[in-house]
Formats: sequence, C-alpha cells, structure tokens
Amino acid sequence: MEKCEIKLPIRVSSRCLGTAPALIQCAGQRATRRFYEFFTANIRNWNTRAAYHLALVDFSAWCEGRKLSLDDLEPIVIAAYVEYLVTIYSKPTVKQHLAAIRMCLDWLVVGQIIPMNPSSSVRGPKYVIKRGKTPVLTSEEARQLLDSIDISTVVGLRDRALIATMLFTFARVSAVVGMKIDDYYQIGKRSWIRLHEKGGKHHEVPAHHTAEEYLDAYLKAIGHGIDKTAPLFLTAVGKTNRLTANRLTRHDAFRMIKRRAIAAGLSNKVCCHTFRATGITSYLENGGTVENAQAIAAHESPRTTKLYDRTSDEITLDEIERIRI
Repeated sequence: MEKCEIKLPIRVSSRCLGTAPALIQCAGQRATRRFYEFFTANIRNWNTRAAYHLALVDFSAWCEGRKLSLDDLEPIVIAAYVEYLVTIYSKPTVKQHLAAIRMCLDWLVVGQIIPMNPSSSVRGPKYVIKRGKTPVLTSEEARQLLDSIDISTVVGLRDRALIATMLFTFARVSAVVGMKIDDYYQIGKRSWIRLHEKGGKHHEVPAHHTAEEYLDAYLKAIGHGIDKTAPLFLTAVGKTNRLTANRLTRHDAFRMIKRRAIAAGLSNKVCCHTFRATGITSYLENGGTVENAQAIAAHESPRTTKLYDRTSDEITLDEIERIRI
C-alpha cells in the first residue's frame, strides 16, 4: 500500500511530530490520523511525546527493514524487536520503547484500526532499582559551586538563582525553567515558589532564605515593572552577559550547569538532577523525614524519594572499613 499524507485541522509541533512513520502511513489515512491523535489528544507532556515518538519511529524503521506491515504484527514480532533493543539500549530505555509501542497499539485498537494489541502479552526486561545513579554533591561542594559563580553580571545572578531554586525546592529542571515571574511571590512576610509539575499539577513550597536572597538579587538586576507573566529565567545573548526575553530551556540549563560545575572544579557528571538528589540528601542528613521530603519534591511515592537519598553511602563505607586485613 502506498503512503498517504494527511492534513491535520490543528497545528502539530514539529518539535515532536513530523511525518508519521511508514508503518502507520501504509495502513491508510484513518491509521495516520489516529496516530497523530495518540500524541495530541492522549499525551499532554511534551517530553513524553518526544520520547514516545522517537521510540515509534525506531520501531517503524525496524519493521520497514523487514517489510512488515501493521497487519503483520504479532507477539513474536514484538518480542523479537525487544530482543533487538536489549542489544543496543539499557533496560530502562527498552522498557520505555515497549511502553510507547504498547500504548500506541492500544490506541489503534480502540480506534478500530487493528483488532488486537500484539504487544500486550510481551514482557520487557526485568529492571529493579533501589538506589539512584544521579551524582550527588556534598553540602560543601554545593556551596563551593554557588560561591564560584561570578555574580557581577546578570547572567551570573540568573545561574546562581536557578541552581539555588532547584537545590532548595527539590524541583525538576523543567518545572524551574517553566516558572513565570509571578510564580515567585510573597504572602505576608514569607516568599513562596510555585512549580508547574508533570500532569498539570501546581506545587507550592516556601522559599528557603538562601533561594529567596538569590532570587531577589536576580529580579532586582533584571529590573522592576516587567510583565509578571513573563518567563522568570531568560536566555542570554551569546557571551555578552545580556538577557533576551526568551525562556531558558532545560537544555540551556543543562549546558550551563555542566560549564559551572567544571569551572568550580567539580565532576563533569554533575547534571540538573544532581541538585534534586543533593537537596533531598542534605535534608535527610539534617533530621528531615522521608515523608516530608516526598511532599517537598512532589513525588507520588516515597520509593521515588528514597532513590535520591544517599545518606547511607557514608554509613556503608564506615562499615566496610571495619574489615581490617
């Protein structure tokens, strides 16, 4: 069957969705429309859309290389693809790819494009994790990083405020860079930070006095009287130390953090999630509870919070050193 093209009545962002993969296009116009509806109507998070679209494009290319159509898919085909994935990807990535395929095929079943979901009975690789792999800074290293930032420029003030916000709220980088100016606000004498988390949830936490100090200094530098609905963290114009009116992206923040960490003499493995893990670990080391850390981090489960807890690292090392040979 020849590929068909479909014009959608709504705009589909080219960041995540371009042309539907051949496996879908060859199944006809109804399948193609249903494929786009899977992303636009069923998945709201842009990062999930991007990851799932990439997974489905890869799956389509694998099927196309074997001249398989949508009607040819059966559990043994999906299982063969999973076996192929485990040779090139980590187990979590394989599970994500399988989840994308399973959800998309479910959507096609509901839309009466295919009679059954051949991936429903296929199991992915077993993967259990009890300790996260995110690199964690000590309290001294975190302070070293913050103090190493040159705050004589507005870009330096921005970077310090952004890192401090992630560190003291346990927030994801996407939630922090997604803040608007009015997401940092005062009620009485207390400053608050409003974060827009996954699933459309609003999460509000009191601002730590250090984060408050750094955010106030940054806002003073960019000037008063600006639009409260404007992005809080802005991009810079090259190396001019001048800010634009555009929102800083999570990719911009990642590159900035890498650069700042190396300049401070820290590991080049430091990433955006480092500050989530560092903040939680520091909080627990100083008598905080997992339950409250979970609430601050807006985690659905305490198991997720415990993945960021590295307070046991030093205990384990002390115990190992008891082995005297």
